[in-house]
Amino acid sequence: MSPVMSSETLIIDDRHHENLLSRLGTEWRLVTDQVMGGVSRGTLHQERYAGRNCLRLRGEVSTANNGGFIQMALDLSTEKTFDASVYTGLELIVAGNGENYNLHLRTTKLWLPWQSYRAGFKTTATWQTLFVPFTAFEAYRTTRPLDLNQLKRIGLVAIGKDMISDLCLAGIRFKR
Repeated sequence: MSPVMSSETLIIDDRHHENLLSRLGTEWRLVTDQVMGGVSRGTLHQERYAGRNCLRLRGEVSTANNGGFIQMALDLSTEKTFDASVYTGLELIVAGNGENYNLHLRTTKLWLPWQSYRAGFKTTATWQTLFVPFTAFEAYRTTRPLDLNQLKRIGLVAIGKDMISDLCLAGIRFKR
């Protein structure tokens, strides 16, 4: 499937298929703190929730053993970078268990795995459409400014505290 573009949006994913493939042609994947010795556990599946197809990130986040995250991550391009400089932010269609989650961006200029640009959002049990402007993202463990023409990956993350994660993503798009 190819991305759907209008003059105002570029659909990253709209969950109109039954696998982990996005509209960009890249595949969503589960990443946990186990890559760094943590003990958090999670699953990522295509499901149906409250009448919509979604990617569902479920699991237990544990801060034990210097851990504390699970995420659904997506490379934005099969090439090295993705240029999002013509957009002003991201629109998400999400539902969840009332917890706070993070949206993380990575660029090709970040090389350490804990570096990112982060913005938070809160879920509700009902579907909501949220707009997260790029100006809301804060640099985490880097002094480099967010370079929108060098985006590499996006992640929706349960992070930073012991918690049960239940996050559903029905759609995500770049918006002007």
